Amino acid sequence: MEARLLGAAVLLCLVDVLHAFAIEEKGDVFKRMACPAFLMFDNAAYLADMTFELPCNCKPEEVSSVTWYFQKQLGSHKTTVLTDFAGNVIVDSGHVRAGSDMLKRFSIRMFSLIVFRAQVTDSGHYLCGTKEGDFFYGYDVDVQPTKSITVAFEDKGQHVQDDRTERLISLFTTFWDWTRCDRCGVRGEQRRIGLCYVQTAQLHPQYRAAVPNVTSCGSKAVPARFQSLSHLRSPEVAIRSCMTPCRTDEVPQEGVQAISNVISKMGKKPWLPRVPTQFHKQPIGTDLIIACPGARPEHAVAWDKDSVRLYLLRYLIHVNKTMRVFIDHGNHLHIRRVRSRDRGTYFCWREGEMVAGFRLSVFHQARRRRSLQDPETIYAMRIIGVSYIVISILFVVIHVCQCCWRALRGPA
Repeated sequence: MEARLLGAAVLLCLVDVLHAFAIEEKGDVFKRMACPAFLMFDNAAYLADMTFELPCNCKPEEVSSVTWYFQKQLGSHKTTVLTDFAGNVIVDSGHVRAGSDMLKRFSIRMFSLIVFRAQVTDSGHYLCGTKEGDFFYGYDVDVQPTKSITVAFEDKGQHVQDDRTERLISLFTTFWDWTRCDRCGVRGEQRRIGLCYVQTAQLHPQYRAAVPNVTSCGSKAVPARFQSLSHLRSPEVAIRSCMTPCRTDEVPQEGVQAISNVISKMGKKPWLPRVPTQFHKQPIGTDLIIACPGARPEHAVAWDKDSVRLYLLRYLIHVNKTMRVFIDHGNHLHIRRVRSRDRGTYFCWREGEMVAGFRLSVFHQARRRRSLQDPETIYAMRIIGVSYIVISILFVVIHVCQCCWRALRGPA
């Protein structure tokens, strides 16, 4: 027992030493990397609904905190300050909603800016500097939309887009690596996200990329005369089937195994939950969106309803125009106009492992009795009253016109 405690103490000391070394290495980054003499912008491209991080790669040693700025157009007078001037804004990504204002979707950690569930409107220039307005580092961020994304199912023999070459410019797709198989033990699927890029020698010199003369299609480095061409190409996603075995379950600890054996000998099998399950009631006729816990758009995520696999081949958004149940490119499960047959347990797979369950029950909303003080009742009575007055006026006008017409024809 004493040997175990001594070993644990030594391990904790090693962890503290490594942590201190990591912090020291983090500080040395700013010592080794000098800030450029002229402000340059690094290109970075992402897909909508993704979360991205922008590190402040350089700053003077005497600066203890940084301020992040956002400009849609470089040199614009409209600048958004993304900091609390202390550099320690923390946001819980689990409470971030898509489409909310960027000021509610960012966080600053160790001088790095993190933007959760980025939207197309977040594209622009991000500058790291001080609250006095001194800038050290900049990014040219291009968030590409998912509404017009091109989907290629390789199992159907579909292929990705061909490269497009115009005068002085070429458009092509740069693909990320294939994701892991989204399920294990059964047939799963893999995704490969591709973003739109351009190659031209006409790029603005203030913007730099990993490959010379290459940048993302929505980058501000692309000359204005070429931006209309870059909008002709959309991001892509390729999907294919896969099969991978599940990991073997970990052997339980001695105490847990002993208790399990005792209960088994008593004739009752111990109950172990399959995955953490959440219970939810939804009114019939309303819309529901289910998110997989801890999942991001770049993760391999899959959905099942009870024992039915909801494959992307059939349930990916825009596969069918009349889809009521579908999965978007952010890995959310949508159920429009919930019906009685939608009740059941929905299981979520993340990175090839089932991680959560969602037990859905539906109900009819009880009709409540209206009172004269309800806004709906007041509005209805007002509409009925106005309609009655208009009809009465028309009735009187018609009869007056008839009487006048008869009076004019009588002497004749």
